[in-house]
Amino acid sequence: MADGNAVQDRRDSRGDDRGRTSPATFLRQVVAELRKVVWPTQQQLITYFFVVLVFVIVMMILVTVLDLAFGKLVFELFTGGSSVQ
Repeated sequence: MADGNAVQDRRDSRGDDRGRTSPATFLRQVVAELRKVVWPTQQQLITYFFVVLVFVIVMMILVTVLDLAFGKLVFELFTGGSSVQ
């Protein structure tokens, strides 16, 4: 019960009956938040790019190897292990 009262008290102390902000206020808040962002330097961006690129390539290789292995396993199971010549 205490949690429900806390939510009600917070809503009352805000003093805003509508619960919505104007588009201009929203835009000002967005710009203010974007100014707080610590943007990466160009060197950091290049480093992050290559880290992500290497990770994606490694994952592609892993998925390809697993796909080929499971495909071969399933093929062997359904054909009875005999190869057609």
